[in-house]
Amino acid sequence: MTGLHLRGVVLPDGGEPRDLWVVNGRIRTRAVPGARTVVDGGYLVPGLVDAHCHVGLGAQGAVDLPEAVEQALLDREAGTLLIRDCGSPLDTRPLQERLDLPRIIRAGRHLARPKRYIRYLGVELEDEQDLPAAVAEQAANGDGWVKLVGDWIDRGTGDLAPLWSDDVLVRAIEAAHAAGARVTAHVFGEDALPGLLAAGIDCVEHGTGLTDDTIATMAAAGTALVPTLINIENFPDIAASGADRFPSYAKHMRELHARNRATVAAAVEAGVPVFAGTDAGGGIEHGRIVDEVQALHGVGLSRHDALAAASWAAREWLGFPSLVEGAAADVVVYDRDPREDLAALRRPSLVMLRGRIH
Repeated sequence: MTGLHLRGVVLPDGGEPRDLWVVNGRIRTRAVPGARTVVDGGYLVPGLVDAHCHVGLGAQGAVDLPEAVEQALLDREAGTLLIRDCGSPLDTRPLQERLDLPRIIRAGRHLARPKRYIRYLGVELEDEQDLPAAVAEQAANGDGWVKLVGDWIDRGTGDLAPLWSDDVLVRAIEAAHAAGARVTAHVFGEDALPGLLAAGIDCVEHGTGLTDDTIATMAAAGTALVPTLINIENFPDIAASGADRFPSYAKHMRELHARNRATVAAAVEAGVPVFAGTDAGGGIEHGRIVDEVQALHGVGLSRHDALAAASWAAREWLGFPSLVEGAAADVVVYDRDPREDLAALRRPSLVMLRGRIH
């Protein structure tokens, strides 16, 4: 197969333009005779990453495979070439076989309690003592991640509350780690975080209820945060929908929303690893990774670090190398430097996935 040749500024290294070649879907850093030049100028960025995405989820629950394909294609068009599918009611393994779709790291299905999460979305456990076994099952069915629902509205108290006892969380996360999987959790409020962090959870989704103490704990442990900022903007509407029946919950959600920018800024300042995730699926449209990158910049990340959170830093966190010898040729090319103007991310001049130009 004839190789392809790309020349441009390679991020995150920057500096002067340099040459890359692609053979059989892999990056080569030594010249390939006869290679066809497909890029001559611009900025070569490791494929973007959406670290909290739900391929296969729609507003009414699971979608069919053709619709899931369309969701993934929207993400690809935006430059997202690697997805951490952070829980899905659809078995998306058939999508992983398609060379034209973003790489998907599956987390299996959400693990929740009855009436303590969105209907039909997760696996609901009547007895919380079954959580360690359920975690082991999802670890076996996924690609190295398991998704817990850490908190949700408790209709008895009328507010957000944890789903799991601390001792159960310890055993569940131990089961995941023994299986070689990492664990993340949906968490809106404050109360579920100490138990999850004490149990050794690897990542927190949303994290609107983080406090100075839990931020310090995350920073010390290197626990990641995926704040899904564009989804948090829906909190006022969520609060309004439940205000009549659950006024305490509605008030709490508004308070979490009001301080969220300051919360994420404090996590960034403390050194918590932060990555970009849109929460696409259901209420958020696919293909909005650039909106999330710009939102991260808006809460205090530099343009460089906001881009890193959706590209090379996120890829490293998930175990995927960037544009180095032998790495997969997943590249997005821009005419302008996105580190100077993040809006440049909205107009890729070329998207290459697995060495194929789209």
